[in-house]
Amino acid sequence: MTKLPDKFTIKDWDVSDRPREKLRLHGASYLSNAELIAILIGSGSANENAVDLMKRVLKRVQNDLHKLGKMPLEHFVKFNGIGMVKAIKIKAALELSKRVAQHSSDPAPVLTYSNRVYEQIGAELSTLDHEEFWVLYLNQSSSLIEKFRLSQGGITQTVVDIRLALKRAFEVGATSLILVHNHPSGNVSPSTEDRALTQKFKKAAHLVDLKILDHLIVSEKGYFSFADQEIL
Repeated sequence: MTKLPDKFTIKDWDVSDRPREKLRLHGASYLSNAELIAILIGSGSANENAVDLMKRVLKRVQNDLHKLGKMPLEHFVKFNGIGMVKAIKIKAALELSKRVAQHSSDPAPVLTYSNRVYEQIGAELSTLDHEEFWVLYLNQSSSLIEKFRLSQGGITQTVVDIRLALKRAFEVGATSLILVHNHPSGNVSPSTEDRALTQKFKKAAHLVDLKILDHLIVSEKGYFSFADQEIL
């Protein structure tokens, strides 16, 4: 009787079942998420092939690629078989897929209402465990030109460079800006610092003929709009 090998790697699979061969023969859409990421990392561990390793990683995030993209590098490397190089490859690939989605062929959204702004960026910021400050750059028709992360910080605050925000506005040809930042605590009420920063932004933008249309504070519970509350 032929003895079965102790370890069963991808090399032991039928050629037509191997992820790279499946992609070559049938196209990328034919592969599962685990198989696609397995191609990126190339190998698993001594006791687990790359596909099974990625199935285990994906199970940790309920097979949600959005959650996988948010997983810190130090969490990836806790899985046996994933070192820092493999973790960086996964993060880079997921970031590219996000950017492709953001730059689809669909017409640029027109952001004339706060709920449209929240639809554009709320999901991206509301679940973060640290604070980030973003600027949305718009043209004269209030169509979105670019979403730009100005800064990221700790749990309670982040340092914001207004000069960098205005410099970027001229680089992309924007005429107006919408400010957005998140409150990881879930409380979307603006702090004294939030109010002061908004007014400082507004005055600086006015000096160079730019408009601040709104400032949204977002969380998983919803958002607060300075424009809606007429305190901009």
